[in-house]
Amino acid sequence: MQFGTIASGSSGNCLYAGDTDSHLLIDAGISGKRICCGLGSFGVAPEAIDGILVTHEHIDHISGLGVMMRKFGCKVYATEGTIHEILKSKSLGKLPQNCFEAVKPQKKFKIGRIEVEPFKISHDAKEPVSYVLRSGQQKIGMVTDLGYYDDYTVECLKDSDVLYIEANHDIKMLQVGPYPYYLKQRILGNRGHLCNEMAGRLIKELMNDKLKKVILGHLSKENNFPELALETVRLETGLYEGAQLSMFEPQRSEGLQSEDILVAPRDCASELIAI
Repeated sequence: MQFGTIASGSSGNCLYAGDTDSHLLIDAGISGKRICCGLGSFGVAPEAIDGILVTHEHIDHISGLGVMMRKFGCKVYATEGTIHEILKSKSLGKLPQNCFEAVKPQKKFKIGRIEVEPFKISHDAKEPVSYVLRSGQQKIGMVTDLGYYDDYTVECLKDSDVLYIEANHDIKMLQVGPYPYYLKQRILGNRGHLCNEMAGRLIKELMNDKLKKVILGHLSKENNFPELALETVRLETGLYEGAQLSMFEPQRSEGLQSEDILVAPRDCASELIAI
């Protein structure tokens, strides 16, 4: 399998995962034009997309959904609650309803050779999930937009080859920043977003001999910096000593090293990680 990010952040999210036969998007929270450009940088035609896995209905995860469905006939996989909210959205235009497929947490299904497993997350949306992807012995674990993690989260993500984990905010930056009080409380709450420290603790619980790369995603533009997220997560995982901060530059290594913890670019496509 291969994995890459097309956009990652509080202003828009779209991920790609695929193999030689199957090509998937996870969320479509940017314009259709940007999604197509990102796919082009991966050498994937938008017509080749076999499905879009939607985590939840917030606009930074669905804004390009209508275009992709109408122009390329993309099938959309989401929970019933998420589909209901998507169909209520007026900003997406007219949506072909026969392109929706309802999914349930812990109920696995296949798209081509890729096995997809949705799992529950805690977020202020109707019925949010995240996804684990498997192909043979390869596993990609993804989770963003959750206020906290627990043993269930760890169990779903364990033994991954690649992890894409939310490191949304630095708590101090958020507390002294310009956001109104209610929004700060929402982000800090159990249905909000993971801070840098919690992301690091989750990653530490998930470290194993298989794990090759960790990508930090969904960083807040106002309440975080890539360098700060990297430093904090590396400190929490015990992989900071002697490290040089680096951005998203996938490379192979023996076991997880400090340089294997990366930050997804906000406004452009990453390089593809090959498992």
